[in-house]
Amino acid sequence: MQLTSKQLLALTQTAKQAALKAGKIIQTSCVEELNIQTKEMATSLASSVFTKIDLECQEIIYQTLNDSILQFDIGWLGEESQDDLSRFKKDYFWCVDPLDGTLSFIKQRAGFCVSIALINKQGVPVIGVVFNPNSSDLYHATFEQGAFKNENEIKVEYQKNITLINDDSFVNTDYYQILKDKLEFKNKNIVPQILQGGAVMNAIWCIEHAPACYVKYPKKTEGGGSIWDYAAATCIYNELKLNATDFYRQPLNLNKKGSAFMNEQGVIMSTLLDNTII
Repeated sequence: MQLTSKQLLALTQTAKQAALKAGKIIQTSCVEELNIQTKEMATSLASSVFTKIDLECQEIIYQTLNDSILQFDIGWLGEESQDDLSRFKKDYFWCVDPLDGTLSFIKQRAGFCVSIALINKQGVPVIGVVFNPNSSDLYHATFEQGAFKNENEIKVEYQKNITLINDDSFVNTDYYQILKDKLEFKNKNIVPQILQGGAVMNAIWCIEHAPACYVKYPKKTEGGGSIWDYAAATCIYNELKLNATDFYRQPLNLNKKGSAFMNEQGVIMSTLLDNTII
């Protein structure tokens, strides 16, 4: 079944409602009362921590999207639930990260958000919704319908310097210094950095601090970057004609088999005018 543009726009509104409901839970939560837990088999602190807020947010999102799941026979992939593989059986599936950047949330720093995407079986996101509870900004995009921030069309504004945006773990790698040196050599200006956040807000920050890039180098071990970390932002990037690719400059496969992890592909989210320097 191919969803029409009208249906996609209606589903976008539903996804926005779900994101706002989850965002309300986050905004009214008390960090001191969180039941912070860790996931087994995680390879970093950022990928291992989760809280009762993650679970509550995913539940309210699922409840809000459930009517659409039944009406259009849509699959489901949520970070806080087991992959039921419905994404391979249905024409579309909802892909949800109820609280991306949990580590930033626990530390009460910018960089956490709600992320909801609708992806077709071929791995192409057709809806992307991101809500930033810290600023109350709502971003959304629909296939061939544009990308918006707080209902206003997003227009990428370019600054003079390149901004290198990264997560906590990337700073301590050799790749970080190599990329930083390449960007500084090409740009001839100091490369400013902003506070590291979760993958989704890092991608959004690349848009809001253009020219900028966020890179996840390929690695063999699982943990960290997954489909839900990039799906919504990729839809926004696609509508803005920006670069959301794997490390080999190929479109991101957002319905890959074997695992929801995307580490072996690597990820590049970029608003650089010259992406050959990455």
